[in-house]
Amino acid sequence: MKITFPHLGNTYLAAKALFDGLGIECIIPPFSSNEVLELGSKFSSEEMCLPYKIMMGNYLQSIDKGADTIIIVGSCGPCRFGEYCELQMNALKKIGHDLTFIVIDSPFDIGKEEFLNRLYKISENSSKSKVQKIRALKVAYDVIDLIEKIESRSHYLTGFEVNKGDFKKLLKDCKIDAAKATSPSHMVNILKEYKNKIKEVPINKHKSPVKIAIIGEIYTVIEPFSNLYIEDKLMDYGVTTKRMLTPSWWVKDMLLSSLKLNSIDIRLASREYLPYYIGGHGRECIGEVLLAEKEKFDGAIQIFPMGCMPEIVSKAILPAISNDKDFPIMTLVVDEMTGEAGYVTRIEAFVDMLERRKDNVLYGS
Repeated sequence: MKITFPHLGNTYLAAKALFDGLGIECIIPPFSSNEVLELGSKFSSEEMCLPYKIMMGNYLQSIDKGADTIIIVGSCGPCRFGEYCELQMNALKKIGHDLTFIVIDSPFDIGKEEFLNRLYKISENSSKSKVQKIRALKVAYDVIDLIEKIESRSHYLTGFEVNKGDFKKLLKDCKIDAAKATSPSHMVNILKEYKNKIKEVPINKHKSPVKIAIIGEIYTVIEPFSNLYIEDKLMDYGVTTKRMLTPSWWVKDMLLSSLKLNSIDIRLASREYLPYYIGGHGRECIGEVLLAEKEKFDGAIQIFPMGCMPEIVSKAILPAISNDKDFPIMTLVVDEMTGEAGYVTRIEAFVDMLERRKDNVLYGS
């Protein structure tokens, strides 16, 4: 078995730690790029959304390196992501690639027995003991938890840094060093070192940076190539950002959903405007923007791929929230035709508008 998976933010680090710990060969696809998108689009229906096409490109590049098994996560309600597995499997078969797909769905949707059966398809290829397998899973979770904390803290504190670019460099170096780790435990130690290094970066607590919440469809929010590295761009502008949707959030939300204990803060916040789940993470989008307004953020940016049904519903609700709460919200819709120049211009204009609003409040002009 040679396992691969689509890129999704920093999950490749956790996957590397997990499969190294299990002793299973793992092929990490090259980072998503225009080349990957072009390759994936070539073998995708035109009407399919951006995440589908990027994932196809990820698979094809991994297949060239010998991958024979693909792992992806399941869907969330009426979203076309739930059809990805069958559609991609058939598309790959048509071009001569008959691979095994293992879909990690919620055990409460597919049943505990089926969930364990799918996990067994992976674990049976590991020669490790049961205790070692559990330890590998625990280390992988520690990796994703640590890198998310480092990333979120860096994105938030960027607006307060004394020396421009300190946090962006720290984050970049952290990912490079973690990827070079010689073992899962070594990776954890590297991440712990960088988590401590954050405290050493000089900040000015008296600064009042623009604060923006990043909301929207989970893939395009998390995977940087799909959103044209918006968080990096905002770091360059000295903007503080916050993103609630992360891989570890998804795991916790999935496990707690059957008990109705998942994302309680988001569900409570969204009740006034969207009290129901509509598929994807549409309800989360509404809850997040209302939480951001309550936390005194200056604005929010919604990102989603062209044709994403749940986010289109959310987009229709956001103007009412913006008007009622006097809270600026900008929506960015992305696909393979998105031009970076116009995209950047919109982001810069939005940041400039938020800065002027902030100045007017601070200085009463």
